[in-house]
Amino acid sequence: MKIDLTETTSSKINQALVSGRRAIGTPAIGMVLTLVIVTDEENAYDALKAASDSSREHPSRIIAVIKRVSRSPRSRRDARLDAEVRVGSDSGTGETVVLRLHGELANHAQSVVLPLLLPDAPVVVWWPQDAPADPAKDPLGALAQRRITDTYSAVRPLDELAVRGATYSPGDTDLAWTRITPWRSMLAAALDQQAAEVVAASVEGESDNPSCELLAMWLADRLGVPVERTQSEGPGLTAVRMETKNGTVTLHRPDGSLATLSMEGQPDRGVALKRRETAELLAEELRRLDPDTTYASAVKFGPDKLAGPEAESGKSGEKAPAATPAATPGAAKKAAAKKAASK
Repeated sequence: MKIDLTETTSSKINQALVSGRRAIGTPAIGMVLTLVIVTDEENAYDALKAASDSSREHPSRIIAVIKRVSRSPRSRRDARLDAEVRVGSDSGTGETVVLRLHGELANHAQSVVLPLLLPDAPVVVWWPQDAPADPAKDPLGALAQRRITDTYSAVRPLDELAVRGATYSPGDTDLAWTRITPWRSMLAAALDQQAAEVVAASVEGESDNPSCELLAMWLADRLGVPVERTQSEGPGLTAVRMETKNGTVTLHRPDGSLATLSMEGQPDRGVALKRRETAELLAEELRRLDPDTTYASAVKFGPDKLAGPEAESGKSGEKAPAATPAATPGAAKKAAAKKAASK
């Protein structure tokens, strides 16, 4: 059931939710949290679909906040709230409210969202793209116990990842981190079978892929060994190699679906490591509402501490400066000979 409201208020939206529940014969719906999605018109459909799919595991009230850009100065001064209320089969297992904020109201979204939050229930805010630099200090983010961003959608993902580490607050998380959960689980299980100490590691994947950087930072932070970040054609994360005193442990996924785990003295094993959809990632993050201290430690480690050409250059995509003639062996020999001849 869908109810469209034009030039409405938060009070009228709450009344529409009650009327909608009564109309479908379920005056009480058990919902465990409020999920606030801050997005735009271009990405609203995909974000709402992912949230609706994840609500099958976590029944919730989904509130999509869409800030409409006004073209003329007069329309920018006019504040208007339009809403679409969905209940029943049109909203998964919970309720959905799509808010479109026009004019000056777009700068005060928290005042519209606050009356619509479920009482005595956790609040999670998700930015599918264009997340604020400091989510915890954002007016909407301040309402939430958990704040979900996605550095993969940023124009410069590695720069965005550095910002996430600098502004981290308890409750922050990122879908780039969620994507590597199966990798972290498999690598931890592999190390349980290896008595030898890890002395070095490398992570291979696409350039400008924040998941690869996060996995490398996690390994470096937890193992206390140098981790090299190398590039491949993808898709996504393709390989992790850990050097131990007993040999190399390798987890290789060339096609984005099936990986191979190789360890010294043991037969190779096939491992399912399929790249997951956004709905699965979101559902995983909604399973926990306490601060993720492991993510905090990894993201604060910083990509600049990783070994490899990109890390040494200091910026993603920036090549290391070419060696000067005096730095090359041939030039050094010539300079020494010239100096000796002048004596």
